[in-house]
Amino acid sequence: MRCGYPAILAVALGCGGDAPRAPLTVFAAASLTDAFGEITLVYERQNPDRTVRLNLAGSQQLALQLAQGADADVFASADLRWMQHVRSRVAGEPVAFARNRLVAIVPAANPAGVTSLEHLSRPGLRLVLAAAAVPVGAYSRDALGRLAVDPRFPTDFARRVLENLVSEEENVKAVVAKVQLGEADAGIVYASDVTAALARDVRVVEIPEASNVTATYPIAVLAAGDTAAARAFVAVVTSPAGRAVLARHGFRPP
Repeated sequence: MRCGYPAILAVALGCGGDAPRAPLTVFAAASLTDAFGEITLVYERQNPDRTVRLNLAGSQQLALQLAQGADADVFASADLRWMQHVRSRVAGEPVAFARNRLVAIVPAANPAGVTSLEHLSRPGLRLVLAAAAVPVGAYSRDALGRLAVDPRFPTDFARRVLENLVSEEENVKAVVAKVQLGEADAGIVYASDVTAALARDVRVVEIPEASNVTATYPIAVLAAGDTAAARAFVAVVTSPAGRAVLARHGFRPP
C-alpha cells in the first residue's frame, strides 16, 4: 500500500509507522511468580518493543487451558507431567531450567507446637497441601511416602499425616497463604516460597534430603505463538542473568 495519503488517513490505513506489537504471553507456574516477574523486566529491557503478559497459576490449570486452545507463546511448568500433557502444542524440545525442593512450614506463632516432621501425624493437626493434580501436591505426597520408609518414621506415617488434611489447594501460593494467615497448622511448599518477607510469618521444618523430592521445571516455546519472541524469552530465562535471578529466588540450577 502506498503512503501518499493525508496524515490522518495514512494512520488509519496503517501508514503511520509500525503498529504496536502484541504482548508476549507467558504461562508460568505459580511458584515462579516473583522470579518471572524479575526476568520479565530483563526481557523487556533487552526487547524494548515488546511487553510480557504473565499468566500465573497451578501448572495443571495452565496445561488444561492450553489443551482447550488458550493462546500463549511460552509455557513454564513446575513438573514434566503437565508439560507432557501439552506436548503436541510445543515447538521443539522443552528445556529444564530450574530445580526446587520441598519444606514444611508452620505459622510463626506455631499454636500446634510443630517442631519436627513427626508432629505432622499428630491427631487433630490441621494440614494443608496442594491437590494431588498440582505439581507441589504430587511432590508432597511422594515425599511423605519416602519418609514412611525411613526407619526413623513409622510405616503408616504418610497415612496418618494425610488423615490430618483439611484443605487441598489449586496452587502452592494458596498453601502458603493459609499457613501464613494461621488457617492451618502446617503445610508443604517449595523452598523457594519461603522468601525473606514470608520468613517473618512462618517457621520452616526441613525435610531430609534423602526423603525430599527434586522438582524439575521445564520451559517450552508454543508452536501457535510468536515463536521468535518466545525463543528470545526462553533464552533470557536460561541465560546467566536469568539463572542468577532464579538463584536469588531460591531455585537451584537444572
